[in-house]
Amino acid sequence: MDTHESHESTFPLIISVDDHTVEPASVWQDRLPGKYREAGPRIVRAPVKEMTFLGGRFRPVMGEPGDEGPVGDWWVYEELRRPLTRLDTAVGYSRDEIKLEVITYEQMRPGSYDVPARLADMDVNHVQSAVCFPTFPRFCGQTFTEAKDHELGLLCVRAYNDWMVEEWCGPDARGRLIPLTLIPLWDAELAAEEVRRNAARGVRAVAFSEIPPYLGLPSIHGDGWDPFLRACDETGTVIAMHIGSSSRMPSTSADAPPAVGSTITFANCCFSMVDWLMSGKFEQFPNLRVMYAEGQIGWIPYILERADVVWEENRAWGGVEDKVHRPPSELFAEHVYGCFFDDAFGLRNLDAIGLANVLYETDYPHSDSTWPKSREVGEAQMGHLEADVVQRIVRRNAIELLGLTDGGLWPGGGAR
Repeated sequence: MDTHESHESTFPLIISVDDHTVEPASVWQDRLPGKYREAGPRIVRAPVKEMTFLGGRFRPVMGEPGDEGPVGDWWVYEELRRPLTRLDTAVGYSRDEIKLEVITYEQMRPGSYDVPARLADMDVNHVQSAVCFPTFPRFCGQTFTEAKDHELGLLCVRAYNDWMVEEWCGPDARGRLIPLTLIPLWDAELAAEEVRRNAARGVRAVAFSEIPPYLGLPSIHGDGWDPFLRACDETGTVIAMHIGSSSRMPSTSADAPPAVGSTITFANCCFSMVDWLMSGKFEQFPNLRVMYAEGQIGWIPYILERADVVWEENRAWGGVEDKVHRPPSELFAEHVYGCFFDDAFGLRNLDAIGLANVLYETDYPHSDSTWPKSREVGEAQMGHLEADVVQRIVRRNAIELLGLTDGGLWPGGGAR
């Protein structure tokens, strides 16, 4: 399909700021130096011995080849054994078929890992361009941060970024896939170097943790992240934080079913946004922009209202009077973007959020994805909005934030 041809619908072609890639098995084996390939991430086919997802924690246990149990493809890296699951790539299956189970590459939709198949699935869904978060590295590269060998971990981060820029978003993608890169979270100076390395080849977005202390890393309230933040500020690189990028999904108890966490997935985004608004970093680094992938937007107005009250009434004893000199809602308007795929309530309250601060997404190929009906969902939820407002939400805000062409393509991707 020619993405520029006319459509029956007047709904704009979607630029999704939150989709996902399932990395092909060869990503690290093809790119790591020879001496590291045996230790680097690789795929092993094996049965599952046990797998649970309770209290916001995913706990899979890999069996030995030949053992009883369902067989799936597993990423093996140091002591980590991480299976491909149906939740990683659920599109094309009915809701009742989407269960916590291991799968193989052959059992997933090819668009999960194959560029031409992805573009075809984007066409089906009225999507022109998409930003894709990782799967095996997790949403901000925690896998490599938690590894023992950080020399190998840095090579893995760089290998992923090279694959992301040169292959996933390379010439075959025709500018329709927008790169999102990783950083070595354990070293802010190395992180800054990686931001600059990728910015030099046109990358405008980098993944980061919504709540770094949950990963055993510094908070953003000190100066530990300043080299990284300065690099983002100076290169115009957007900091993209996905729900779950703290490796701790919101929940209430160790035995709470996944439905509890699924209902409150926005909570970490909420906590994180208050962190940023009260950190002083937006004044220290005035060109910083952050976005919350899959966080939805309906919760934002009250948080801004409350943050402004706290700043106005309690900033002296609240520890922010010396670093936050403007109302948090003003800082939000200039620096923060909320991302949604299904939030009718938020769309009814755009005036309280800010039209310029809202981005659209489809979450392909995850279980929450609106594929292949993202256009229909958007039409139903945005039917009360003027055409120019819909255009901003679905396309224009992303084009401006991510430095895309006026036609909505990534200029570094061999667009034609």
